Amino acid sequence: MEQAHQLVFIGSLLLLAGIVAGMLSSRVGAPLLLAFLALGMVAGVDGLGLHFTSTGTAYLIGSAALAIILFDGGLHTRRRVFKLALGPSVVLASVGVAVTATIAGAAAVFLLDLGWTQGLLIGAIVSSTDAAAVFLLLHQRGRDISERVAATLETEAGFNDPFAVFLTTTLVALAAGHDGQPFAALLLSLARQALLGAAIGVAGGMLLVQLVNRLTLAGGLQPILAMAAALCLFAGTQLLEGSGFLAVYLAGLIAGNSRLKSSQTILRFHEGMAWLSQLILFIMLGLLVTPHHLLPQAPAALGVALVLILVARPVAVWICLTPFRFSVQERLFVAWVGLRGAVPIFLAMIPTLAGLPQSETYFHVAFLVVLASLVLQGWTVAPAARWLRLEMPSDKGHGQRLDLEIAAAGSREISAYRVPTGAPALDRSFEQLPLPRRTRLIAVLRDGVVMNRAQLDRLQPNDVVLALTPPETTAMLDRLFAERSGPLAESALGDFVLDPSVPMATFVDLYGLPATLGDRAKPVGTFLRQRLGRRPAIGDRVHLGLVDLIVRTLDGDRITEIGVVLEPERDPLDGLSIRRRLKRWAGGARRAARRRGFGATKPQADDQETG
Repeated sequence: MEQAHQLVFIGSLLLLAGIVAGMLSSRVGAPLLLAFLALGMVAGVDGLGLHFTSTGTAYLIGSAALAIILFDGGLHTRRRVFKLALGPSVVLASVGVAVTATIAGAAAVFLLDLGWTQGLLIGAIVSSTDAAAVFLLLHQRGRDISERVAATLETEAGFNDPFAVFLTTTLVALAAGHDGQPFAALLLSLARQALLGAAIGVAGGMLLVQLVNRLTLAGGLQPILAMAAALCLFAGTQLLEGSGFLAVYLAGLIAGNSRLKSSQTILRFHEGMAWLSQLILFIMLGLLVTPHHLLPQAPAALGVALVLILVARPVAVWICLTPFRFSVQERLFVAWVGLRGAVPIFLAMIPTLAGLPQSETYFHVAFLVVLASLVLQGWTVAPAARWLRLEMPSDKGHGQRLDLEIAAAGSREISAYRVPTGAPALDRSFEQLPLPRRTRLIAVLRDGVVMNRAQLDRLQPNDVVLALTPPETTAMLDRLFAERSGPLAESALGDFVLDPSVPMATFVDLYGLPATLGDRAKPVGTFLRQRLGRRPAIGDRVHLGLVDLIVRTLDGDRITEIGVVLEPERDPLDGLSIRRRLKRWAGGARRAARRRGFGATKPQADDQETG
């Protein structure tokens, strides 16, 4: 009994220390996951002396933790985001993983003096990215990134784990001396795992939605039901030789985009469970490693990490994303942010469990590669996004939506929001709120009193808004009533807003921009969509002369607002920046456009800046 109490005390103490370490690391800009990993190493054999050497237990805990993290990732992935990034993320998760594993494996062969099978095994182990860590680092600084890039990284993370697991297990079997299967048989095995995982995931997600909505349970049991179903789905798919990781991610995706009873309770519970899983996983992995055993292989492992970060990932990204018309800045960011997290260390346990010789080498190299990635890339994610002009103002999304268990008739439901300071809804009069289609505001409560609509001019902070809306437009309302973490960056969404219906001829004549006769006859929104040549996403930009046109807001796939950025170039004749000159011209141009009914507007903060 005493030993049990000691284990509970030590475990809870480590979790508390991890939370405190995370808080402190966020203040100095250090990656949170690096703090968790370092805490485990400090508490381990070479630190405080805690002994944890059970690879089997670590694999069991790691499997459950990764399943919970992937399920939470699916729950928070919007259907539109998934569709936006499906093509490039699938290619990155298959072709990209294979290219990355091959190049990194070749480096391991020469740097670690291994055979090709052993070297490629190391490449397969470190080939999987951890996009959850990327967004964790960005949100530490209160910023977000371009919607298309974020969607690609997020969806890639849900898809690349199954392929990395398949490559790792196949190469472990070859390294163990088992007869290699023909290449066609390997492809069939991969296809079977992927198809089985996808089918079970979709069916399981639909079944989970029915269970949550039909069973009458205490409010606290519904999120536990969802988590238990996700873990059952993961383990059952693995037992059927399918991809449990893919199944649990898709089940979360289906459930998160369906009408769920107590949806906010379920989302918040699983967000907390994902945090707990990250904490436990990284602290456990830190405990599992013996730091002084890492030193002999540190130089070679650092070489593998540099090849992975500077060569393998960029080559894979360039090959995979070029056909999808990603800009150079977007490809550079996706290439740089191939952050490695818990999955490579988790995969490195498989050779140990299989009893391969030199199994410690695989684990140590994977651990050092992850450490190097967290240090080198983890500290530079936000600066890279800012430098490549992909940084966006961050909002807290669901954070201001309140739980309201009221079912509405038909295909609409009632949502409640508490309006925070700085929400976009405060920038407009009540009649001009950009509500999604088929959305109606039912009531506004101020200090507990239902306000008379006839007396309302603008919403105020802390107002509670009740809205009748279709489930598919909830994400748009979330953004409308979300708290902005900082001022709108000019490089992110534009210096001022342009109505997409403005004729191109009017716009280019006002600013002296180049345009063909065919383009002049189009509205600006049509020109921007055609120039992009793909499904538009918030943050997409097109360069035109001295300005950039940016997709600012969307209603489905329809562009509803365009941001205009005036480029900071220099006029060599008088030293006055073209940006400032264009801003001076913009004042008169916008007033003329408004008189003609073209709808160009400018935020108040910019009016103060330009005088």
